Amino acid sequence: MGNSWVNSAEAIGADLHLELSGQGGRRAALTRALREAVRGGRLAPGTRLPPYRSLAADLGVARNTVADAYAELVAEGWLTARQGSGTRVAERGASPRHAERVPVKAPPRARGPRHDLRQGTPDASAFPRAAWLASYRRALQGAPNEVFGPGDPAGRRELREALAEYLARARGVRAEPDRIVICSGFAHALRLLFGQGAGGVLRGPLAVEAYGLGFHRGLLAAAGVRTVPLPLDEHGARVDVLGRERAVLLTPAHQFPTGGPLQAARRTAVIDWARARGGVVLEDDYDGEFRYDRKPVGALQGLDPEHVIHIGSVSKSLSPALRLGWMVLPRRYADAVVEAKGEREAWASVLDQLALADFLSCGAYDRHVRRMRQRYRARRDRLVAALAAHAPHIEVTGIAAGLHAVLRLPPGTERSAVKAAAWQGVALDGLAAFRHPDTVMPARDGLVVGYATPSEHAYAAAVDALCGVLPPDAPALAPPPEPPGGPRR
Repeated sequence: MGNSWVNSAEAIGADLHLELSGQGGRRAALTRALREAVRGGRLAPGTRLPPYRSLAADLGVARNTVADAYAELVAEGWLTARQGSGTRVAERGASPRHAERVPVKAPPRARGPRHDLRQGTPDASAFPRAAWLASYRRALQGAPNEVFGPGDPAGRRELREALAEYLARARGVRAEPDRIVICSGFAHALRLLFGQGAGGVLRGPLAVEAYGLGFHRGLLAAAGVRTVPLPLDEHGARVDVLGRERAVLLTPAHQFPTGGPLQAARRTAVIDWARARGGVVLEDDYDGEFRYDRKPVGALQGLDPEHVIHIGSVSKSLSPALRLGWMVLPRRYADAVVEAKGEREAWASVLDQLALADFLSCGAYDRHVRRMRQRYRARRDRLVAALAAHAPHIEVTGIAAGLHAVLRLPPGTERSAVKAAAWQGVALDGLAAFRHPDTVMPARDGLVVGYATPSEHAYAAAVDALCGVLPPDAPALAPPPEPPGGPRR
């Protein structure tokens, strides 16, 4: 009798494939198909089935055929029928008399750390759901029909205009909408800029800071780009040792992960280098909006928009779940980057772009950032106070901005400290995880402690657990002895 697709948003909100085949006529075939859909899990318990008339019209059968099939399955216990509630799939507790008893295996519980102090993510519980929903609703209601078509690879004009205003006001970026390209985050920006092989907008070698994200180095290596590490000191990257590289990647607002802004004289020096070499500076505006103890450090791009590519995203300020970022490009790169985006599948969601444009324009983004700046500053202060009380021998650095602190450790103790933390269920990173493998500067021992990730109710316990790993009466750290049977889980 063939296959039919049932599409009844009124009832189940999704397409349902029913195979009406076998002996016994259409009623028997429909009864078998529904029974198999329930037994196989395609119709979950509680799912409301289409009304008789709708299903009969979709399948091209008589209404009584559907009514009789439903009645038979209700009698068998596969379905339930209640006045005003329609016909639904029976809950698992109401076992059909003819059901095969198949043991249901519970999905394995995801194992994770008891206390997550890893860097790089904001407090997920603080996402401004109500404000974002309001912006999304306004954006969707006001969107012209062409929004739902192919669109512009550079990104929606509404978002690029909103970003140009915001970045100029809050970060000192000299931006025009036509020089902004929307991407899905910093990693996507790197992929667009360097591409694969000779197809990228930029070419290597690329100078990078001696400490940074290994993920970014791996991405560049996969694209065939050689990275050359720059030493770091208390003033930031040593840009005076730049040589014949074509470009340099910096985190000038707050060096990641060691902390501290790039010194003013070095900001000027790297711009002079780019002008003399015809090169370009890639500015990762990491943590630029979260500064606590002094005025925000303006974007490097403001010194020379034609020699700096300014890259930002909302992954720290809002959520990494929103895959939205941007590049503010020199004129000579704008068209090439748009062309590199290529097929539409690599574009950021147009509806999310419109929602962010509204979120920026109505002031909700500024309000959220100010609120989170206060919250993260309070968390930083609690962390510093707790360490001063329980581990005064540990120096805390890199805390003027950002979402993490660096705990300087005695030489040779980092690995044991990370082990001890893991044994106590505290997830954090050691500085060695961020060190460029080719750097010649002396290694630093330390812990990178993110204070943004835990929710408010979990933060105090996380700090207590961290302090337990760093006892105040020992100058060197060692993991506690393992209990019988190995480490605790």
